[in-house]
Amino acid sequence: MSKTVAEKMGIKENARGILINAPEDAVKDIELPPIKLETKLEGMFDYIHFFVRSQKEFHDDFPTLKEHLNAAGSLWVSWLKSGKGDTDLNIKSVIKLGYESGLVESKCISVNSDWSALKFTHPKEGKIYNNIYGKLE
Repeated sequence: MSKTVAEKMGIKENARGILINAPEDAVKDIELPPIKLETKLEGMFDYIHFFVRSQKEFHDDFPTLKEHLNAAGSLWVSWLKSGKGDTDLNIKSVIKLGYESGLVESKCISVNSDWSALKFTHPKEGKIYNNIYGKLE
């Protein structure tokens, strides 16, 4: 039996989550378990999923999203796959932008045929992160 996208993402039941700019088809394809899905960015979250189409949008919104991420939470960033729409994002630029904002990446998956997703978390104290695409700021 294959895992759902949500299982691959590690989303646990009863987690407090929010979806930002999420297209309906992607939400359907994620197959979220029963979670506390919020509609307002207030308080702290275990799971944040940000669907983004440009580096400008990433720069504008990612720092605010980071402020709402629990210490052990995950902030997933999804961008359109190559050839699927107008975007200046790819895995290298998403990693770079995430590191510049102080989070580290750990896992990349496919949400569906249109969207890729990269998991960001807070860096662990004392751990050294070496990524050729980004440096922690």
